[in-house]
Amino acid sequence: MSLKSTSAFISAIRLFSHPDGTSAFETGKIPTLKPMNTTTFWASTVTEEWEKKKHAAPRRQYVVTLKGSILFKVSDGSTFQIEPGIILLAEDVEGEGHSWEIVNGQEWERLYIPIADGADDFFIQDSE
Repeated sequence: MSLKSTSAFISAIRLFSHPDGTSAFETGKIPTLKPMNTTTFWASTVTEEWEKKKHAAPRRQYVVTLKGSILFKVSDGSTFQIEPGIILLAEDVEGEGHSWEIVNGQEWERLYIPIADGADDFFIQDSE
């Protein structure tokens, strides 16, 4: 899968939960230069033990990869890769969630940017 950003949008992949608790993903984009309702942000380079297992996102959030390549897996076994230039929108906050592993190295530098409660995520799904 090759995602390309344009000057008006940045490529994105959204994780979400189905009503039965399974997780899935869809590809799309997020507009640039659009103010978004976020609460705060922080950087991380560490991986906590709970993150190494299948888990739901702890909150609706954007995850911006600065360094690293990460392979995500959802309930049906489908996978996708996140790397710098692709925004992850983690919205699978209920159910079994997702798992991930670092590929091509040992480091994942990222920013977590929580979305304010009830705020629009501005995700635009790719048309099939």
